[in-house]
Amino acid sequence: MFESPPDLLRFFLADGYAMLPGFCCGSELSELLQNVDRFIHDVVPTMPPEAVFYEDRTDQGSLKQLQQMGSFDPWFHEMFSAGSFRMLAEALLVGPVVPKNMQYFNKPPGVGQPTPPHQDGYYFMLDPCEAVTMWLALEPVDEENGCVRYVRGSHRLGMREHQRTRTLGFSQGIVDYPNEFELANEVAFPAQPGDLLVHDAMTIHRADGNRSLVRSRRALGFIYYSERCREDPRHKAYQRRLAEEMRSLGKI
Repeated sequence: MFESPPDLLRFFLADGYAMLPGFCCGSELSELLQNVDRFIHDVVPTMPPEAVFYEDRTDQGSLKQLQQMGSFDPWFHEMFSAGSFRMLAEALLVGPVVPKNMQYFNKPPGVGQPTPPHQDGYYFMLDPCEAVTMWLALEPVDEENGCVRYVRGSHRLGMREHQRTRTLGFSQGIVDYPNEFELANEVAFPAQPGDLLVHDAMTIHRADGNRSLVRSRRALGFIYYSERCREDPRHKAYQRRLAEEMRSLGKI
């Protein structure tokens, strides 16, 4: 049974993020890594192109991002919809949640691109904007291969202006990042396999590209909405337009 660490909610509300070292460890982590490899080998070839992103579509080794893993595999559906990740989301959002998306992220060595500074809430289009995103490291992550960087306290300052980017999987980025506050409050988070980062939907975050020529940067993402919020109907229309645009440009 998951038990929220003491003072976790207080720190999360103050900073807009939290780190839980060793959230997944031992045999549980080993089983997870085996199932990630199984998913990539067996399930990815059956998925629609709009759910599978590559840095280079002609190179299967450049797999960058997977969407809605829980919808394509019962093992990941159970992991996402029940158990410790959902219970943590309920503790941080103080109430029932809706499991929304489970993702795989990678920055392949030498070609993994930067993640533009953004706020997840801009993509989510929620009222009220009450959601959390979790990021679980699957291998060692540091500044060389693109660790996550948060802006402490940015979740309390409202939505920044975003505009379209050319980064596949991250279609919007903050226009004039960083301002003085963001520059002073950005914090890098190196991580080990099984360490979990979780952030508020309004927290500004980004990641550099992967400068390593030999190491990848694999992770899983979990998105949960509070049951209190409602999704703007324009969100689904935006997702459809984005998929059509990426298809027309040959990116998926």
